[in-house]
Amino acid sequence: MVECIFCRIVRREAPARIIYQDEDVTAFHDARPQAPVHVLIVPNRHIVGVAQVEMEDAPLLGKLFVVARRLAEELQVTNGYRLVVNSGPLSGQSVFHLHVHLLGGRPLHWPPG
Repeated sequence: MVECIFCRIVRREAPARIIYQDEDVTAFHDARPQAPVHVLIVPNRHIVGVAQVEMEDAPLLGKLFVVARRLAEELQVTNGYRLVVNSGPLSGQSVFHLHVHLLGGRPLHWPPG
């Protein structure tokens, strides 16, 4: 069994402020937010990152984006938000469990960094 902090959060074995969970996806507030709204949306099944995604994962990846849109509505950031997926250590990925960052609640400038 793969063991990472996000897997433990999905199983509710590690503390997190979970705001959405179903059989496929879990979303929770980032412990070190980079914006007033900073939510992580993760597949419940462990996928290391984008490099490990397969064609059969397409419905799950689509669901991550649908959940992100719904959370943006609930969190009232539909006037502008950013979805970020980091891939690999050079991108800033620090937890090797695929996840989407939902950032909003302030102006987000480009380029991000």
